Amino acid sequence: MQTVQLGQSDLRVTPICLGTMTFGEQVAESAAHAIMDRAVERGVNFIDTAEMYAVPARQETFGATETIIGNWLAARPGLRDRLVVATKVSGPSRGMPWVREGAGMTAADIVASCEASLRRLKVDTIDLYQIHWPERNVPAFGAIYFDPKLERTKTSIHEQLTALHKLVQQGKVRSIGLSNETPYGVHEFVRLAEQYDLPRIATVQNVYCLVSRGLDNGLDESLHRLGVSLLAYSPLGFGLLTGKYDAAGTEGPDAPKDARIAKFETVRKQRWGRPEALVAARRYNALAREHGLTPTRMALAWCYANWRVASTIIGVTSVAQLDEDLDAWGTTLSPELLKAIDAIRWELRDPAA
Repeated sequence: MQTVQLGQSDLRVTPICLGTMTFGEQVAESAAHAIMDRAVERGVNFIDTAEMYAVPARQETFGATETIIGNWLAARPGLRDRLVVATKVSGPSRGMPWVREGAGMTAADIVASCEASLRRLKVDTIDLYQIHWPERNVPAFGAIYFDPKLERTKTSIHEQLTALHKLVQQGKVRSIGLSNETPYGVHEFVRLAEQYDLPRIATVQNVYCLVSRGLDNGLDESLHRLGVSLLAYSPLGFGLLTGKYDAAGTEGPDAPKDARIAKFETVRKQRWGRPEALVAARRYNALAREHGLTPTRMALAWCYANWRVASTIIGVTSVAQLDEDLDAWGTTLSPELLKAIDAIRWELRDPAA
């Protein structure tokens, strides 16, 4: 795989990134180390995590994923310089007081979170430091309507950028990014960075998959025109696009026992647990099989080759899953198949938006 530049930064990454949010919950530390070893062996140089991981978020596992990665890096001297390590500072607590107190995300919060992540990761510098979700009120994680009455902003975007600038100046962060963002947020972060000579965002990490393509409705233009790279997460729709829930009765509490959608009620209540999302996923999965592909291969190939995507974040719970996802790289979808995919979207739109 050729590396790609992230935005206007000096970071160059593989077009496949290893996501790690299952490490410390579904995946034990030894298995996580084996997965990361295999990813590096197969050429992946990009690892993404977050301070709030493992997922689903619990006080008992807060920071566990970063700690696992830090232990892995410490046991492999010399590997750190070959990797791009990304992590995220959580936005407002969203009912998780162990993440931070209060409704906002202050400049002091950003600095404190970064320093804690550096300690857990056992590194001197975070290559890409991202705001996990906006400090202001936005529709996210399954919400689709902006409601001004829910505004909760405590910290301006300018203040957030100033805090991130301090971290860059201190050498603790190389580049910055956003996650779960809107077109307004992207434009405002870029505008203020250019106006006040503050760090410019290199990336936006948002959901992007066959059952959740809301990004195509305007954010893609913003990213393209502003020179900001998309990191696409959940390319398999939290497992819906693997085909594991295609048989009747396999969704919800009756899903495979090791599946997140079965184990964690909070997941079922969000976008991935909607009946409409399952209906759409089954249509896409059937289309893949009609064209001689596994659902996983088609969903990943669609994301890997999409002009909007700089790097696709894959989350796995085993080395076998990792190999399957990496093996999908280079798969070409025919014009006929791409047209059929868009026809399904026209009919069913984005049920997991």
